[in-house]
Amino acid sequence: MFLLTSVLVAVVCLLMVWIFQNADGGTQRRKGEPRARAEARPWVDEDLKDSTDIHQLEEDADDWQVSEEEVEHIPFSHTRYPEKEMLTRSREFYELLNKRRSVRFISNEQVPMEVIDNVIKAAGTAPSGAHTEPWTFVVVKDPDVKHKIREIVEEEEEINYLKRMGPQWVSDLKKLRTNWIKEYLDTAPVLILIFKRVHGFAANGKKKIHYYNEISVSIACGILLAALQNAGLVTVTTTPLNCGPRLRVLLNRPANEKLLILLPVGYPSEEATVPDLARKPLDQIMVTV
Repeated sequence: MFLLTSVLVAVVCLLMVWIFQNADGGTQRRKGEPRARAEARPWVDEDLKDSTDIHQLEEDADDWQVSEEEVEHIPFSHTRYPEKEMLTRSREFYELLNKRRSVRFISNEQVPMEVIDNVIKAAGTAPSGAHTEPWTFVVVKDPDVKHKIREIVEEEEEINYLKRMGPQWVSDLKKLRTNWIKEYLDTAPVLILIFKRVHGFAANGKKKIHYYNEISVSIACGILLAALQNAGLVTVTTTPLNCGPRLRVLLNRPANEKLLILLPVGYPSEEATVPDLARKPLDQIMVTV
């Protein structure tokens, strides 16, 4: 019994020495030694790290711009509507967007480019983390480039459906009658590929942090969908799984841009159909506290 107690005491003592040594080493490193390269990185949203960087290299803190920019504040211009008009406008806007559907049958009829300019300008009004505006909208009209995009997407999507997505995901998509064949990538007069900029560049060439870049660009995409519906155009939101790097190279986009969403845009074809789906009622999507 005495021997067992002595051994136990010795183990506890060794454990305490190890804890103090590690704590002391951590303190000395914070005071005198440079931080590890991973710790030197600027702010990163851990939940939204980009998944297409297979060989992402850690950056030195000196590569990043420290923002000291001053912005003048000006009076806010606001239009306030009477309550009756507010109710009418809000109801009409809801009714307009409630007609929005994901349309996979798109006509090859050309659309006015000024309309495309306007809807993208509308998307560019979205809020963004620290007003970094971390988005690039690539508009593709060239038939050859559209077809190359289709080839890349269909090649990867076939693998996705057969191997990557899993049987449950594929089963859930059956009611939508969709598969890896994406004819609308050829027929739609315009493809809009929305890239998130994971960081930007200052005038001096240093990198600028783009806070919450994926959330910011996602908000812009939502506004873009509303703007397209308002203009009388249709689209279907596609997120080309595992296609981003190849499409980025095809479109000659820089390495700091990552593909988020691809939208084929145009008028619905005469034979267009959509699934007869219902949206959740208000009491299932809103909670009032």
